[in-house]
Amino acid sequence: MHASKSSLSTWSFELGFMLIFLIGLPAANLAGWIDINTTTLWGRYLCFAIAAIGVDLIWGYTGIMTMCHAFFFCLGAYGLGMYLTVANLPDGKAVPDFMAWNQVEALPYFWLPFQSFGGAVISGLLVAGVFAFLFCYFIFRRRIKGVFFAIITQALALAVFLLFSRNETMLGGSNGLTNFRYFLGFDLHSESVKLGLYLITVFVLIAIFFLSKKLTASKFGKVLVGIRDSESRLRFAGYKVVNYQTAIFVIGAMIAAVAGMLYLPLTGIITPGRMDVKASIEMLIWVALGGRGNLKGALVGALAVNLLYSLFTSWIPEAWPYVLGALYIITVLYLNNGVTGLFQTAGESLKKVFKVSHAGTV
Repeated sequence: MHASKSSLSTWSFELGFMLIFLIGLPAANLAGWIDINTTTLWGRYLCFAIAAIGVDLIWGYTGIMTMCHAFFFCLGAYGLGMYLTVANLPDGKAVPDFMAWNQVEALPYFWLPFQSFGGAVISGLLVAGVFAFLFCYFIFRRRIKGVFFAIITQALALAVFLLFSRNETMLGGSNGLTNFRYFLGFDLHSESVKLGLYLITVFVLIAIFFLSKKLTASKFGKVLVGIRDSESRLRFAGYKVVNYQTAIFVIGAMIAAVAGMLYLPLTGIITPGRMDVKASIEMLIWVALGGRGNLKGALVGALAVNLLYSLFTSWIPEAWPYVLGALYIITVLYLNNGVTGLFQTAGESLKKVFKVSHAGTV
């Protein structure tokens, strides 16, 4: 009986999430209660939630503060954006306008793998994974961690932001990639296509959530927590800590790339502004507010902060930076386990009060 109650409690969040986002929102849209733009907006939030899961695996479970995760998010978005740019070129046109303006008459060599949908997906994931591996493996081997690793990743975020903003990179410069009308033959302006993209995003989020949950519950996940809590003990016990750190960093980067690929058709544009330092810091705030080391917290934090962002930037946009800063300060000072930890503590307290009162009445 006790086991069944525990199992029900474990599944309550997942079931509630699926009822709201997999059934509730699409049904409300089809019934005409909410418009397709609102549904698409929530789809973007869910893409951010996918990226937050990757951040939580790296930072929450392994203790590696990454401040360049938005870059990997954008690598996925740019990869799919390159395919959509080529697929939407008018007949007889070999290159997009931003290349023609620079007297470029043929697609650069690094665009070639992205001319098909399958090639774009595979290449986008490979680029994110390989770059993450090359970037972090040698840093971890030098045992650089903590604030020093955070500063290095912050420098990387700034460097790639400046690089992608240049017209010479042939990626649209500061304007990015946009003006997509068709995706695999489907009209991206169609409401049914937008709803379909939203549902795909929900399914991918659910799949990544459960796969990540299984990963953290495995021996591999236990080692990650051990690295976070006492890296020196794991090294003394004979574990190859560098391999585990590198593996989870690559996994988190590829999860972010998947989120970026889902984000692009929902939004219709990707610019270097999405990969700057501020964007990566915001991802850390999502996870911190929701609750580090808790996949549910990553989802809640990403959805809550982005919902607040939309509300405040609509009502009083100048106040948003102060609200975001206040949320982070409150989280650091008073919510060590985030919002989900607060609710869990409150729930346990209520159970104890209920048991005491029930025992007193008996």
